[in-house]
Order: sequence, then C-alpha cells, then structure tokens
Amino acid sequence: MAAGSSSRVPISMLLQDKSSRTTEDDEEPKKKSREDWRKAKELEEARKAGTAPAAVDEEGRDINPHIPQYISSAPWYYNTAGPTLKHQRPQEESRELSGIDEWYRRGVDTSKSVTKFRKGACENCGAVTHKKKDCMERPRKVGAKFNGGKIAYDEFVQPKIVSDYDGKRDRWAGYDPANHREIVEEYQKIEVAKRELRAQKLKENPDLADEEEDEEDEDKYVDEVDMPGTKVDSKQRITVRNLRIREDTAKYLRNLDPNSAYYDPKTRSMRDNPNPNLHPEETDFAGENFVRYSGDIQKHAQAQLFAWEAHGKGVDVHVLAEPTKLELLQQEYEKKKDQFKDASKNKVVEQYGGEEHLQVPPRALLLAQTENYVEYSRFGKIIKGEDKPIIRSRYEEDVFVNNHTTVWGSFWRDGVWGYKCCESTIKNSYCVGENGKSEPSDQVAGPSRVASDYRAPEPTAKQPDLQQTVAVAAERKAKRKAKKLRKKEKKRKRKEERKRRKQAEAEEQDKLKVALRQEERNQARAEQLLKMDERKRPYNSMFEVREPTQEEMEAFQMKRCREDDPMRQFMDK
Repeated sequence: MAAGSSSRVPISMLLQDKSSRTTEDDEEPKKKSREDWRKAKELEEARKAGTAPAAVDEEGRDINPHIPQYISSAPWYYNTAGPTLKHQRPQEESRELSGIDEWYRRGVDTSKSVTKFRKGACENCGAVTHKKKDCMERPRKVGAKFNGGKIAYDEFVQPKIVSDYDGKRDRWAGYDPANHREIVEEYQKIEVAKRELRAQKLKENPDLADEEEDEEDEDKYVDEVDMPGTKVDSKQRITVRNLRIREDTAKYLRNLDPNSAYYDPKTRSMRDNPNPNLHPEETDFAGENFVRYSGDIQKHAQAQLFAWEAHGKGVDVHVLAEPTKLELLQQEYEKKKDQFKDASKNKVVEQYGGEEHLQVPPRALLLAQTENYVEYSRFGKIIKGEDKPIIRSRYEEDVFVNNHTTVWGSFWRDGVWGYKCCESTIKNSYCVGENGKSEPSDQVAGPSRVASDYRAPEPTAKQPDLQQTVAVAAERKAKRKAKKLRKKEKKRKRKEERKRRKQAEAEEQDKLKVALRQEERNQARAEQLLKMDERKRPYNSMFEVREPTQEEMEAFQMKRCREDDPMRQFMDK
C-alpha cells in the first residue's frame, strides 16, 4: 500500500507503552478486518484517481499517492507516527565532525619542565599522562616516585577525532604540506651530489664505467612516455586515439583461426605474425614485432639505452637533440671497452699462461651442437633462428627409379652417361646390380657400351660393314632382353601388390571382428551395470584410457543404437 498505510511501531515502544498503561487501556492493537482493508484500498485508489486528497507528512507536504509501498513505508525502527518520506531524504549529520586539519599530535610536550613528582603520575618515569603498567620506558631501578629525579615529559593530550565515512579512509590524513618542499629540496641535493661524485670517479678512472652498477629505479622514464597509440594535447586536455584507416584491412581479419596471433582490442595491436607460414615479404602485415625488430630499430634502441646510462653517470647527452655526439661517445666507449677487455685478458694470460687453450675450434664444432635457437614449421621451413636454408635447384634430387641406387649421370665412359650402380648407359632402364658389371654380354646396355666392349677384328677393305652389323644385332638383342626383364619385374610387382592387399584386407577383417565382439561385450556389460544399484557398481581405477583405433570406431558405429532411426522399433522386435 502507498502512503496511506498505517504506521508501524517498534516492538520496544510497544513493550514500554504496555508497562506504562493502566488496566483500562491494557488492550493489544486489534488486527485489521477485511472491511478495514477494503476501505484502505478504496482510499488509495481514490487518491491515485485524484478524487480524494493526498496524504500529508509531518511537515505538511503532500505525498505522491503513486509512490510504491516499499518506498513510502518507513522501517519499523524509524519510529514514525504517521505517513512520511523523511527516511528517503538525506539525513543530517547529528554529530559534529572534526576539521580537516585536526589530527593526533606526535611526541611529548617539551614546553613544561617538571622537577617534582606529582600525585597520580607514573611511578616509573614520572609522567602524569599514563600509569606504571602503561609506561613504555625501561623499568628504573629506583622509580621517579622515590627519588624524584629525571621526571619524563608528559605526552600530548590527544584530541577525539570524529570522522565520517570518507574521513576514515583519507590516505592523506595527518599529512603536513609544509614538509613537502623540504623533502624535494633534500632529494635534489642528494641527486646533485651523486652526479658530481660519479663524474669525478669517471674522470679519475674511465675504466669503471662498465663495472659500475646502476642503482637507480628502472622505471624512472616510464612516466615520461605516452601510451602507444595515443597523442596527448596539453592545450585541449584530451587524448586522441590513432584510429585505423577505414580502407585498410583490420588486423584481426588477417587470419580467422582463433589459435593464431593474439589481437589486443584495447590498444589495437597484434605483435605476432598472423601468417607465420608465409614469408614477411609475401604478406602485407607480419606483426608489429617485425617492425620493432627490423631495420635500424635495434640500433636505435641500443643508442637510447646508452644515452640513459650516460645520463645516469653524469654525462649530459640526448639521443634526439645530439645524435652525432651520442654516436661518437658510443664508438669511443665501445673502443675503450674492447681495449680494457683485451688488456685484462692479456694480463691474465701473462700471469697464469694457457694461451694455447684459447686457440681452439669453435664450440659448435667441438661438441657438434650449438645454442642457436632455430624453429621450423611442420613443412620443414625455418620460422625463427639464424640457420640459413639450404639452396636447392628446381629439379628433383636424390630420386631413384627402376631399382637403381644412384642417379642418372653418376657414371661416364666413352663419352656416354649412365648409372654407376650397374654401369648401364640406357636411361630409365632396370637395374640388375653387379651382374651388369661382371657379365658384359648380359648387361642391359646401350649401343655405345656394347660397341666399346666388343672387340671386333680389324676392319679391312673386304669387310667394311661387319663391325656395324654386329653392333646393331647386339643392340637389338639387348633391347629385347631389357624389355623382357621390365615386363617380368612389373608382373612380379603386381603379384606382390595383390598379395599384400589381400593380406591387409584379411588382417583388417580379423581386427574388425575382434572389435565387434569386444563392443558387444562392452554393451552387455553397460546394460548390466545400469540395472544394478549405483552404490553397488564396481569401480576400476586401473582402467587404461587411450585413443580408440579405427577398427574400434567402426565397430562402435556399427553397433551404436540410434534413437532417431525409424526402423529401430522393427529391429527390437
């Protein structure tokens, strides 16, 4: 009900009123009847319709009848005598809060000097602001109560600080702003003294520049750097985000694989390469780290680091304002650094010897290993690392055909190329191994080989065509024999292939039968376990969890019970 509902009285007031009542008025408040509820409801509807005057609070202000009951009803502990909305308005602070400059005083009051023990003071130190059991001084052998000497100063009487919610959580409560200037001036004096001392040390001994450790905070330059992708305008006091040009492809659309390079939507950055399989020159975007670590970026970063270290050691140089000076200083520093290392090395060698141990081959050659990290893709292509890829030709290499163990062109004799394994000079011929070398007559050879091995009689004027006739006959015979050998080898291979296929099919059938029988046993076991009480079901903790084989998956698909199969009801019968 709205503001027209009856007020609720706290239980404590009811009990108090009950004890103070007389016997005549000793009656409990009666419960509303159905007729009273109906009248209250009608009054509420009339107020909402505007036919009845609105309810009035204790200050004479009208209460909107459309306010819900959970807002207009005051809590029982608020002790209201009628309809009100005072509990929904900001409450005035009844207590007086302490000021912003009020805080506890530290130390003791040295303005008063006491030479005589006072009654009620601490028996140990003589201060009147605490007792002996609360004294923080070392217990004296003879207390101030008995000797009256060395009376301690009294502590300040601390004020009672009353703070609100924000005042209790004020992190600057009790801070004196007058101390800030003293702290800054003291810090600046210390920094100036440190720089002068470092400059003096470097002037006396320049070799200490590489050994001295920088104790300054590593993040002292972080506050001066803007966040990547932002541009701060101090005049307008706004931050302008470097937005992407609408015609460019968004970085997160370069590769739609969810496992590819991570894209940060807040800074619009993608540091890794979204397409690592492609060469950076073949793609438009290879990640922001590619730009960061390519070109002169690393050189510039080293120069910036050198400028920071030089500034910390008292050398006034800037990477942008004085780039030439910085480069000359860096070159001189590297030169002196190398000289210092060589001098230290020579000094140790002269004193202890062992120069012959320094002249050894590289570590990678001695141990046949290296610490250079090289990362390859699954196709064998180098993704990261310093290993240079092997340059290969566009022709196939190390491809052996027709039972040969060497490639064509590995053998040469009498101006003809051939195979070294069988010394055959016919390209794409079948290799017969050592038999081709030991028996020239049975060798599968070309005309030039046969002609060179055949020792015909010296030609005369009467027989000019005899050598040519013998060579042609030998060539024809060799071709026929090579053809028969190729046919025989092909027939043998086809026979072995058919036999191997039959064997594989038989093995697969046997494996499938075993898997089907195992699947039937598993289904029977599952039905048996489902019929049992779950508290009596056995539990096997030593069960082997492995990936199912192809035969097991096929058996599962064949034996699986499909609920949506329209012919299942006929199969069950």
